[in-house]
Formats: sequence, C-alpha cells, structure tokens
Amino acid sequence: MAANPNTSNQIGLALDVGERRIGVASAHLSVSFAGPLMTLDRPESFLADILALCKKDDVAWLVIGLPRGMQGQDTAQTTRAQSFGAELTAYLSAHGLQIPVYWIDEALTSAKAEAELQSRMKRGQTYAKGDVDALAATYILDDFLKEHQE
Repeated sequence: MAANPNTSNQIGLALDVGERRIGVASAHLSVSFAGPLMTLDRPESFLADILALCKKDDVAWLVIGLPRGMQGQDTAQTTRAQSFGAELTAYLSAHGLQIPVYWIDEALTSAKAEAELQSRMKRGQTYAKGDVDALAATYILDDFLKEHQE
C-alpha cells in the first residue's frame, strides 16, 4: 500500500458508515489518539464532504468500520459499507487522491458509544444520534491504531 498507518506524521480518518449518517473520527499519529471529529448527515453529499475533509487535513489513510452480524457473518449493512467504500475510493481517485482504505470489524462500537454517552448524561439529558456515530468512529479508529502499533 502507498501509505503506512504507522507513520507518525500522518492524519487518519475513521468512518462509521450508516444509511443516514456517517460518524467521522480523526487521529494525528504523532500522538496516536483518536477523537470524534463530526457527523455527516447529508447522504447526498457524503462523498464530497469526505473529499473536502481529506484535502483540508491532508489525510493519509482512511479506516472504515465493517459491520457484521453477531456471529461474524456478512449482513446487508456489510454489503452497503463495502459498496460505499468502493464508491468512495473511486470518487477520491477521480479527484486526484490516492488514499488507502483499511477495514476493521466494528462489532458493537455503536452499542459501546451509546452506553458511554448514556453514562455521561445527567438525569433528563439526551444525546443526539450523531454523537453516537462520531464516538463509534472514534472506537473504530482506536481499535485500528491498537492493531497497528509497532
């Protein structure tokens, strides 16, 4: 691959791909710390929005969470995420960006994010669905960084 996810002067993005929203997290690898960045909530502009982020932050690589069923099997959401990843790769390439895309199992990241947000809430407070997506993307990126530590 053209980029190594262990190179410390790079920025990586993780995507938690859903039908209506995409949670985005980022990490500057010199600190190896993933943090929520934003939630994209306009499906018609997902590709353009990600392209803009990649250009703005000079993103070196992307990680996309791969949803699976509870027994590790492919599901309809797995197929949607893979199709989106292929479409994104082609779109970025057509706009002059050759950014490697990595995949990582995203098992239970949304449930973990919901539990984390719920634990932070005071009585009567609520959190937005987008907050879950961005935090889930953070867990995806954190898992990826842990897998690729030297």
